[in-house]
Amino acid sequence: MTDPLIPPRLRDDCFAMPQGVSWVPVEEALERLREILQPVAGTELLPGRDALGRILAEDAVARRSNPPRANSAVDGYGFAHAATGEGVQRLPLVAGRAAAGQPFSGAVPPGQAIRILTGAILPEGVDTVVLEEDCATDGATVAFDGPAKPRANTRRAGEDVAEGAVALRAGHRLRPPDLALLAALGIAKVTVFRPLRVGVLSTGDEIVDDPGGAAAPHQIYDANRPMLLALAERWDCAPVDLGHVPDDPAAIAATLHRGAAEADVILTSGGASAGDEDHVSALLRARGTLSSWRIAMKPGRPLALALWNGIPVFGLPGNPVAALVCALIFARPALSSMAGAGWAAPQGFTVPAAFSKRKKAGRREYLRARLDSEGRAEVFASEGSGRISGLSWATGLVELPDAAAEITPGIPVRYLPYSSFGL
Repeated sequence: MTDPLIPPRLRDDCFAMPQGVSWVPVEEALERLREILQPVAGTELLPGRDALGRILAEDAVARRSNPPRANSAVDGYGFAHAATGEGVQRLPLVAGRAAAGQPFSGAVPPGQAIRILTGAILPEGVDTVVLEEDCATDGATVAFDGPAKPRANTRRAGEDVAEGAVALRAGHRLRPPDLALLAALGIAKVTVFRPLRVGVLSTGDEIVDDPGGAAAPHQIYDANRPMLLALAERWDCAPVDLGHVPDDPAAIAATLHRGAAEADVILTSGGASAGDEDHVSALLRARGTLSSWRIAMKPGRPLALALWNGIPVFGLPGNPVAALVCALIFARPALSSMAGAGWAAPQGFTVPAAFSKRKKAGRREYLRARLDSEGRAEVFASEGSGRISGLSWATGLVELPDAAAEITPGIPVRYLPYSSFGL
């Protein structure tokens, strides 16, 4: 009997590209990932107020209408429209008033009016409200210019959301406005996916884990792991820090085993290509199921995709610039799909270029960019993949197409703000 608590696993060959494919265009790689990935996290029932950032696993259905009853949209005077006409209307006022939380208990006779405040349920006999500023009154009679528009300044019961209607669809990530909607509709609890657990592992003898520690000239501080852990957290996943492992196949294998037990997906950085010291790729090829995708993009290119004990492993480039770009372009939509929120494609905007560049055909390019005071995209002074400062300088990426292009100031380019990647 199948254990219902074990999520569906990917096939061992799921990442394999068709034979003969060497360089994979970005769109083809994205489409391949989109086809094979699926939600892997379990579900739980949570109070709506505790579900911020969580992804609905089931539709949220309204338990009551919003508004629950027809009510007034303004402060004014309510009456039956059928009893009014053109010209100046003078209607005697009934004793009392209708207010939000203090409904009028009686009925308003035809040809009479009642003082009514914003949000108050329309009393029996009232279907139209005239704004207070459009009226004159002596306390006993109210006067206004007719004709009034039928049902003016009123809200129908359920005109926002009707009882039994789907308020939010499964796959929706809950934001603060959504929590307000759930509460207004009487939805106290929602079924959500548990956060996707994202393991992050750095490898390499050249890496120094502690940025406050000593580093030899041939060593560098680990910039990728804190960046990738922060990305996972920003994307409402549960980051799992798998630490830093030197170039020791046994130690890497042991950490991958731990990651497969503690996480739903693993992100590694470094060792993803085919060099002599690329132990991650060698290990995944020998003991896991590895597909090395050479993506036709800059920066980036090598992207190792594998399964280790049934858990997807994304082998990102070791260079922080390439690691971030690959994480934004590939890991972000992939993790969103696995978390249950569906494929998260970034929203781009066409803006004028504030730079010049000549580009050859054959691969897509992503330039660190930000908008200037005139809304034009300017790019970082250097395209060098070692210039990590450009990631902080930028507020997004300019995406140049696979085809050849010659960009001059004023030419439209596609700008992808960091915010469109959930940053």
